[in-house]
Amino acid sequence: MSAGDSSRETLEMESFHTRFSAWTPCSNKALNRQDCIWMPKCIKLGWFLPYSPTDHEYGAWKHHYIACVCSLDWLTPREAAAVYGTLNEPKAGDEELQERHREKCLRKLIWGEIALRKKELFRVRPPWVSGTRCSRSFKSRCQPRLPHTVRGRVGLQEALEKQLALPKRSNAFGRHSYPSFSRENWRGVLKNDDSPSDAFQTHFILISSQIPAYEMVVDSVRAGVISVVYEHNGMTLESLLYLTDKALGGQKAQSMGIFSDGDSREINLLQGYRIGIKNLLRPEVRDFWEKLGSFVAPEEEGGHVDLFVPLGASEAGIEVLSQLSQLTGTCFTAPAGIATGSYQHILSDWLGRQRERAPPSIYFSEPKLQAWSSLTDFLEDTVKSVRKQFRPLFKELQKNVSGRIIGQFMFDTMSMTDILNNEEIAQVLADGLVELSKENPDKPLEFLSYFLLKKCSEKSKDLEENVILTKSDPKAAFNLFMKERNVLEDSPQDTKPSLGKNDPNFEVLVQLERKRQTDWSAKRTRVAGELLQSERKYVQMLEIVRDVYVAPLKAALASNRAILSAANLQIIFSDILQVLSLNRQFLDNLRDRLQEWGPAHCVGEIFLKFGSQLNTYTNFFNNYPVVLKTIEKCREMVPAFRAFLKRHDKTIVTKMLSLQELLLCPSRRFDEYIHLLYALRLHTSAEHADRGDLTTAIDQMKAYKGYIDQMKQNSNKKDQLSDIQRSILGCPILSEVNRYLIRVQDVVQLHCCNEEISFFLRLYEHTRDLSLFLFNDALLVASRGTSHTPFERTSKSTYQFIASVALHRLLIEDIPDSKYIKNAFILQGPKHEWICATEAEDDKFLWLSVLLNTIKSTMEK
Repeated sequence: MSAGDSSRETLEMESFHTRFSAWTPCSNKALNRQDCIWMPKCIKLGWFLPYSPTDHEYGAWKHHYIACVCSLDWLTPREAAAVYGTLNEPKAGDEELQERHREKCLRKLIWGEIALRKKELFRVRPPWVSGTRCSRSFKSRCQPRLPHTVRGRVGLQEALEKQLALPKRSNAFGRHSYPSFSRENWRGVLKNDDSPSDAFQTHFILISSQIPAYEMVVDSVRAGVISVVYEHNGMTLESLLYLTDKALGGQKAQSMGIFSDGDSREINLLQGYRIGIKNLLRPEVRDFWEKLGSFVAPEEEGGHVDLFVPLGASEAGIEVLSQLSQLTGTCFTAPAGIATGSYQHILSDWLGRQRERAPPSIYFSEPKLQAWSSLTDFLEDTVKSVRKQFRPLFKELQKNVSGRIIGQFMFDTMSMTDILNNEEIAQVLADGLVELSKENPDKPLEFLSYFLLKKCSEKSKDLEENVILTKSDPKAAFNLFMKERNVLEDSPQDTKPSLGKNDPNFEVLVQLERKRQTDWSAKRTRVAGELLQSERKYVQMLEIVRDVYVAPLKAALASNRAILSAANLQIIFSDILQVLSLNRQFLDNLRDRLQEWGPAHCVGEIFLKFGSQLNTYTNFFNNYPVVLKTIEKCREMVPAFRAFLKRHDKTIVTKMLSLQELLLCPSRRFDEYIHLLYALRLHTSAEHADRGDLTTAIDQMKAYKGYIDQMKQNSNKKDQLSDIQRSILGCPILSEVNRYLIRVQDVVQLHCCNEEISFFLRLYEHTRDLSLFLFNDALLVASRGTSHTPFERTSKSTYQFIASVALHRLLIEDIPDSKYIKNAFILQGPKHEWICATEAEDDKFLWLSVLLNTIKSTMEK
């Protein structure tokens, strides 16, 4: 030790003894807050206070010790497996089931111990509940006090750690898991432990930004339900867990809903994470669902997770629900119905235990949700323009708040609830007046009254039969599936019947089997009817193009008063007319088959024949961009065609759609085919002759749907990169194969005034604003400026290119929070280094999580 260090230590000790000798103990309460007691404990464990307490500040080391103890965390066995890679080796089936059972028992033991400790602590008055002696001027420097109940919980956690030998957890930088235990979290702990608010049930829902017009879904959330809107792109599973944990504030939810995109087999939770049966047991996915399930009350207390994705409409989806329930020990539910062309499946029956209220009514106002689900496709285009107008005003607001404001604006402007309530009445009255004009009765009022009563009775009958939605007995179906699955797992080799014909229960089982076959036949018939009905509507939409647009244009061309040339007519309409011819033939085959429909009839072979002719659709999709450009070019250059479109677009005959919107129908139809085929196979027994053809047809439609999705993604990525390149001055060419944008983060660039001193004492100055554009292979750094228009409140952001760095050459270093800097980190490339800081702690956590995950994915390729 040098002489300077020795003298400095001597001065600090003299200062410490001076403060200690100047203090006069007045009570035990003051004695236990002395720095001489708590400072050695902190220093021994390496928990250093980032600043020197003032002369009149007492208890700083004690509060620092308590805060550090509460921020400690431990790894569960599966988290340890993700870090050390020792527990995720392939296991036999029995060993896997035993491990799941042990984990479930361990969770029950922990919850029981915590509940018992709470009851014991409520009987004893906790000490030290009075306020701190810190004055108001020094209150901001003191750490929050820890109540006795929290200390009891910490003690319980330490005991469990010793019993289970669980390691401590640290983040990617080797520090304790951030974000640290903030004041908001402390207030949440105090509230949960000491207030009677535990009597109220907590309902929580996650809403994906991938949902069409998600703002209207946010505005439909009921009062008292905690909602979180998350970005589908640029998020990780760890970030989603962090947002959930922060929103719940340490309390358990009675029910949790996840409103995301998906189909009857998979949940499109995040970009790059389509959760299905194939990837559900991957370590990071499995760990995510286990942690998410820990935020929900156990199944014995009525806790459940509701997935607003129609997983109950297919065997693969039911298998996903079963696996999730076994992994987490929590009941997972999902809709069991299908509805082609809309999101109305969320209003059908749900698998799982029947409850007092359906899951949609737990989280949402049903009239608003029904209004949104009926017109999602039209609302998304409208909301896009509203978002663009409101983005400059709402850029400082949280996504939940801005989404609710935009959703409320949409509902108020469009009066959607009143429209839906009156739409059906207006349609029935219009039909009645049409019939009245045809019949011309002597007593028109009596005729109209009789017509309305007849329509009312037909509507009631339709609701009972439920033709559109595939209804089922959710509880019976789910229990039957689980029972059959458990029997196969327990005794896969035992195929002999356990009952003889003379057994009294044999007749009962035969009757049950006949009833099950009858139910399957009835449900299969309803799905086949929905297939025919939806195909008829689809063909009618294609016929609108032929009757409203093609026929008049060809007639004008034949009469030497051409609106469009023969070449342009061929380019625009030839492919869509071939698609119409193919689907017209497909509809005729379906109609012929369903006219003589019976339990043994098949539709899989019709789909296979249709799938062998999909080259017609391939020609349409390959020429689709050329068709749209030709329409726009002719619209600009040919006034007669512009007037023709103005007369025919968005009229009653075209269902209030334009020509371009009608051309969207083929790309959306394949989703409906896949949903209906899965529903047919779900209600088709394994011995049925149609089972194999349906499976082959599903694979065929899924492969072609993947081809369409890839074309959509390529088009969207190209447009997005072009928009970014135009918005950044001096930006190089961004368009490259397989490149896409993940996330944009606004930060401030800082400059350190003196890098020779310790981290905790360094001062930083703000030099400029930056925007970080994260792509899947590179990071683009641009300076951000703000320009204002006279007499306008809104501002416009401008960007100037600075540098781009390949992700595999980028280094990240965390900067610990200190008295002078918050939420900072260092990005270091081969030639440049940026000291950046985000405005909020959440932004830093989410950004670093996504950035590290993207770098890891890039290095693995």
